Amino acid sequence: MEGVKILVNSAFGYAVAGLASGLYYRELTKAQDFDGPTQLSVVHTHFLVLGVLFLLIVAIFERLFVLSANPLYRWFSVTFHAGLILTVSMQLVHGTMQVFGKEASAAISGIAGIGHVLLTVAFVVFFLTLRSAVARDPEHARSFEKESVPTSPEGAA
Repeated sequence: MEGVKILVNSAFGYAVAGLASGLYYRELTKAQDFDGPTQLSVVHTHFLVLGVLFLLIVAIFERLFVLSANPLYRWFSVTFHAGLILTVSMQLVHGTMQVFGKEASAAISGIAGIGHVLLTVAFVVFFLTLRSAVARDPEHARSFEKESVPTSPEGAA
């Protein structure tokens, strides 16, 4: 259960960051009277979809299959968080520079590219971990159906 708690707490942190980045995008572009495309417009989407939605899905799989029992899971976790944070950090830097009319160097795009590579590696490792967990215990998810779950609380009228 500890793994699920960590994932839910991480998803909550990314939700806060996603909402804050959306606010930053709106307020910065409004304050600078900026009307045009910018990398800032995708930061909150990356946080909310990858950081929140995806991690909540991983939490469900962790609950069903205990993915964290696999040594690969640690690699997934480290590369995923590093990749997401690196990617959105560079999007924030690049987008802020765009709003202020500054030219971003190729280094910013290169570092963002490294973040995307880390995310790609994390997804591959995640699926390897998930496949291993399913192969180890293919009936595990169905075992929850076999548990005795009352359909109505006792004593309810």
